[in-house]
Amino acid sequence: MLELRDIFKTYEGKPLLRGISFSVAEGETVCLLGASGSGKSTLLRMIAGLENPESGLILFNGFDLAQTPTHLRDFGLVFQDYGLFPHLNIFDNIAFGLKMRSLPPSEISLRVAALLRQINLQGFETRKVTDLSGGEQQRVALARALAPQPRLLMFDEPLGALDRTLKESLLQELRSILHETKIPAIYVTHDQDEAFTIADRILLLHEGEIVRAGTSAEVWSNPGSAWAARFLDAGNILDGVIKRMNDEGGRMKVETAFGDFFVQCEHHHLAGEKVLLLVKQFPSPTRRGARGEVEIKLKVEDVLFKRDQFEVRGEGLVFQLKEGPAVGQVIKVKIEVECLK
Repeated sequence: MLELRDIFKTYEGKPLLRGISFSVAEGETVCLLGASGSGKSTLLRMIAGLENPESGLILFNGFDLAQTPTHLRDFGLVFQDYGLFPHLNIFDNIAFGLKMRSLPPSEISLRVAALLRQINLQGFETRKVTDLSGGEQQRVALARALAPQPRLLMFDEPLGALDRTLKESLLQELRSILHETKIPAIYVTHDQDEAFTIADRILLLHEGEIVRAGTSAEVWSNPGSAWAARFLDAGNILDGVIKRMNDEGGRMKVETAFGDFFVQCEHHHLAGEKVLLLVKQFPSPTRRGARGEVEIKLKVEDVLFKRDQFEVRGEGLVFQLKEGPAVGQVIKVKIEVECLK
């Protein structure tokens, strides 16, 4: 098991990572999700041994890796730019790490053949990597990382250069391979769709801290903060002012531009305090009991067709509807409301 304890790092005199702690269990895929500059790639580089934390511990199976050089950590790393050797064919690219370990040629051949079947590129052994598509090159990069049977796999924005359709296909393949091999993995991305597809657990990074951790469903249904809700596009954010506390069955009464809402909240607030509310359509797929159904009126300002539904905008809110109303029409939308920190 990989474990990070209280990792700190500065960049150009400013804090980059502030007390990062998490673990990755055997067979688990953990996704570090966050905007550019949040410290995701720096964390990978420190785990790989390419950079050192200023304080904190990085352990594997309880052993401190501080004095272990990169090539002895036995971790695999897959990059967005593939990092393949253009002068080598596919077989030799995949076999590179195995040859460095002086494995017998017969074992190398068997292992490469098995990996080519696993990534659906059998029969491609002698092809040049420069003749492959982006998706095929990324498959070869994955096979090369898997070949030495690493203790941990790390992915740094591996699909960032691919188009949406190919990305979705490769994500499903990668998820299957990781579950089949049971190799623990850390997947770094700024793309929430990638994170929700690939991860067993998501760590949401913001300004050098883990601000939310959980399964995809947990993080989506309860982002926990206004920043996280906006980053995930988890719903609409409304400004409100608390008018009364402990009203209507223990809920607080919050005044907004769309009327008063009665909201249950686990945070500590006072009457008169300004709060931010997360507004989702009702019923949401991950509805929690603390939310209550409310109906609001909305004047439509714009309508955009998106595949099998319409994105409707009006008065600062956005909803997805099955049917597209006319611009200028006043519609009613059922919503759920919860308080954010």
